[in-house]
Amino acid sequence: MNRLGLTAAIGIAGAAAVAVWAGGKEDSPPALAVLGVPVDAEMIERGAGLYAESCASCHGADLEGQPDWRRRLDTGRMPAPPHDETGHTWHHADQQIFDITKNGLASVVPGYESDMPVFDGILSDAEITAILGYIKSTWPERERGFQAEVTAKDEGGA
Repeated sequence: MNRLGLTAAIGIAGAAAVAVWAGGKEDSPPALAVLGVPVDAEMIERGAGLYAESCASCHGADLEGQPDWRRRLDTGRMPAPPHDETGHTWHHADQQIFDITKNGLASVVPGYESDMPVFDGILSDAEITAILGYIKSTWPERERGFQAEVTAKDEGGA
């Protein structure tokens, strides 16, 4: 191969590499964050422990929720839903999930009665954020991406 051919081959290969990199960047999910706070390994580990202490007794050790979580209990209240991808937590924006956890479901759905306790005064904002970071870290890419879009719209973004 002559110099011109080699230069052209390198140029084509370089352009292809840039296209693959750019395509990968555009298609990759957004960085994982909760309320703008980046989620890292330390937050996930802390959140997992806090989840086990404060949430797992109702929402399940593996985020699976209570049995028949879509069917009302005899009390008329709903069972604890799963927080894994089989549930609906990922359908909600960060702020809404945070508010429900801190202030109870009635804070976003006035008059709604739930068995979920209010965690204001029990868990700090940072602890709630860590729990949400842990939960979000378990979701598959599709659910993470959807939830990031819902959060961006809720924050007035795209």
